[in-house]
Amino acid sequence: MHSAVIAAPVRSKKPIYSHLYFQVLTAIAFGVALGHFYPNVGEAMKPLGDIFIKAVKMIIGPVIFCTVVHGIASAGDLKRVGKIGLKALIYFEVLTTIALLIGLISMNVAQPGAGMNVDAATLDPRGVASVTQSSATSMSAVSYFMHIVPNTFLSAFSEGEILQVLFVSLLFAIALNMLGSSGKPLVDMIDMTANALFGVVGIIMKAAPIGAFGAMAFTIGKYGLVSLVPLLKMIGVFYITCILFVVVVLGATAWMAGFNIFKFISYISEELLIVLGTSSSEAALPRLMAKLKAAGCSESVVGLVVPAGYSFNLDGTCINLTTMAVFLAQATNTPLGFEAQLVLIGVLLLTSKGAASVTGGSFVVLAATLASLHTIPVASLALILGVYRFISEGGAIVNAIGNGVATIVVAKWNGDLDQAKLDAALNGRAIEFSAEVAEVRA
Repeated sequence: MHSAVIAAPVRSKKPIYSHLYFQVLTAIAFGVALGHFYPNVGEAMKPLGDIFIKAVKMIIGPVIFCTVVHGIASAGDLKRVGKIGLKALIYFEVLTTIALLIGLISMNVAQPGAGMNVDAATLDPRGVASVTQSSATSMSAVSYFMHIVPNTFLSAFSEGEILQVLFVSLLFAIALNMLGSSGKPLVDMIDMTANALFGVVGIIMKAAPIGAFGAMAFTIGKYGLVSLVPLLKMIGVFYITCILFVVVVLGATAWMAGFNIFKFISYISEELLIVLGTSSSEAALPRLMAKLKAAGCSESVVGLVVPAGYSFNLDGTCINLTTMAVFLAQATNTPLGFEAQLVLIGVLLLTSKGAASVTGGSFVVLAATLASLHTIPVASLALILGVYRFISEGGAIVNAIGNGVATIVVAKWNGDLDQAKLDAALNGRAIEFSAEVAEVRA
């Protein structure tokens, strides 16, 4: 195992066109050009992006199951696993609260929606009717917690629900841990299965440029570059806020944990480009988990924190939600005083946890939040329907970065981080992802 790691630095340098990041960037550029100059053809490319995301989602459940089960079953001490979960939840709540507050402050300072003077009564509510109806039935606190438990053991995998897969995985891992040495053959078999699954991930990721091309061509073809112009200020404020959150908040968090946020972003740059191209942070989840393990985070921490983070640590989604909610209030001249904004933050702290468990993500969450507050007109969602995808892309990127940082922080907090491996990975001395199937568990 060590010989493979030592041999890695002397490999001949690969040409730039063979790197995934170059291929994805090139595909995104071609997708933008096709969607802009040939909108109808661009819209027709949608299946390419959809198929790629479906292929990734197909493998997410088994990857999470094997990672969580092997990590916990081989950890030995269930109390230590419990501490990981508790520390992760504390971290999630603190960071998502900060994200909500930063989004709120930015919108109050910039006031991008002021002066639009939109009369909500003139808006056609039919465009968002399906969203508001689904949010009414999907986003109550009771139904959300009921949704965590799958109808059957296998339905969690067949329906692709990350939180349900995590719930099933935890139960199975704890039971396997309790078997002791008699369960070791099954633990080893699950470990071998995980290695094979990461091989499948590697095969699927070869199609990432095609998926990114299709998704971007569709987005630009359907909504057009000009659709950004009327709401450009709001989108600009959102992206500036996201950058500030990553650089300042996550940067400071990373610094306190002993690593550089820019080096970490560079380390997961290929995964972030996949997220950008597909507008889905889930598309990079298997690779992100593998890279975090290669960077020295223990398997039990990665297996718990990353999947849980996709439901409880959506920093980008939180900024997304406050940005859109306050913008709609400003655009429709809806009074939103200090107390009302505090109530908005409190409600979003709860409803944002369901953004990953319903179709439509943060848009559905926002609809549910506005419907429950009875202040900002729900019909005003029609104003941002056309540009929502551009906003969701930025939120998905921040979500991916935030979950990666969270995993390293919790691993260090719990004493489950190999600092030497982390330093090597962030300084470009770690093994490449293509070799990770054989070496990630070194």
